Amino acid sequence: METFLGYDDVIKKFFSSGEGHLFEHWNELSATERKEFIEELSHIDFRLVTELKSLIKRESHVEMQFEPAPYISLNPLSDEYARAKEVGESHLRNGKVAAFVVAGGQGSRLGYEGPKGCYPLGEISGKSLFQIHAEKILKYSQKYGVRIPWLIMTSQSNHHQTVEFLRSHNNFGIEPSDLFIFSQAMVPSLDLDGKLVLESPTRLFKNPDGHGGSLTALASSGVLDALIGRGIETISYFQVDNPLVKIIDPVFIGVHLLQNAEVSSKGLPKIGPEEKIGVFVNFPNGRLGVIEYSDLPEERAKERDADGKLKFLMGSPAIHLFQCEFIRKITSEGQVRLPFHIAKKKLKVWKQGTVVEIDGLKFEKFVFDAIPLAERSIVFEMRREEEFAPVKNLTGVDSVESARALMNNLFKEWLTKKGIEIPPKVRIVEISPLLAVEAEDLPQIAIPNKEMVYLE
Repeated sequence: METFLGYDDVIKKFFSSGEGHLFEHWNELSATERKEFIEELSHIDFRLVTELKSLIKRESHVEMQFEPAPYISLNPLSDEYARAKEVGESHLRNGKVAAFVVAGGQGSRLGYEGPKGCYPLGEISGKSLFQIHAEKILKYSQKYGVRIPWLIMTSQSNHHQTVEFLRSHNNFGIEPSDLFIFSQAMVPSLDLDGKLVLESPTRLFKNPDGHGGSLTALASSGVLDALIGRGIETISYFQVDNPLVKIIDPVFIGVHLLQNAEVSSKGLPKIGPEEKIGVFVNFPNGRLGVIEYSDLPEERAKERDADGKLKFLMGSPAIHLFQCEFIRKITSEGQVRLPFHIAKKKLKVWKQGTVVEIDGLKFEKFVFDAIPLAERSIVFEMRREEEFAPVKNLTGVDSVESARALMNNLFKEWLTKKGIEIPPKVRIVEISPLLAVEAEDLPQIAIPNKEMVYLE
């Protein structure tokens, strides 16, 4: 067994745990590299590693019992809708809401080197996803006469770049005291034999713990306590790659509060049984939840009711409301933790003096696994065309291409609703969030301020 002054217990633990292969290159390391390597290993939580290894040995698929989830759908002309909006707006004006974006991903699938939130999505303006979200938050703050905190969860791989990008753009107008940026946790990846692997001679191969790690990161970073300290009660959660998201939706917030829910989720009707989106379900204990499309048997995905509608109709666009006290409850020491899910992936690992690609296992948590932990949760139907334009690829389905088309369609719809004529030659319309986050915000004039409405 190798030795290193002051760290022999760390080395012994790895050898006794069957991880001695990590030291095969020990003799090739300099003294400085050895210290860096040992310090890296000393921070590994062996209880977590044991937990991850035990997941591999469990049965790969456990049959779950579930039925379609109930959901709430409100007519915009109804008294219930008006009441929900009134309650939500009051909650907002009282400074009870914060916006939380999960932004740990890179833009590599978009052909972009850097955090996905920095991607220039605005078709005419070139505004980044971060700028679009920041300007929405500023507009909501203006509308409701309050400063809405903006929470951004990054990953280890893009944290510094994200911080620098926002700093170089003056946070797009968000006050520094209203901006909270923190990174999610990293967990070790394993090879198919359940062994730890290296990313470099002095670093273990680790991956971000998934969007489910966002709630733990919120608590462990101290941000949750800071929010509660300033009177925040409700957190609006969304993902960075959805430029159409209604970050602050007073009707959704109002329904959430009127239903006394700890967690509320938006749901959108699936296009068809084959759409690759998680679905809301009702478990036998009466709790709501989401199961991945890959876990929904094909025959069940195709089930229809007497009216011909899909039984498992409501898909999850990953838009949620969480009560702060609920997050504190489930992240407190000794409380139930969200489970890890296993994904078989290609890993570029450091082995025998070079980088090689192997089949390996990554472990991550999903935020929707928090839903069944809530005493009370609801699903609220949304309109896809108004709120969902995921940017996963450069072209095709759920792409930069499709998101821009959806944004263009929505902005043209807003102008039409306000009776504003669009010149025949105009192909693209882009409306700045600083002007409007919904049609009712648009001034009743011809084409408004050209710095706010971009035409091409």
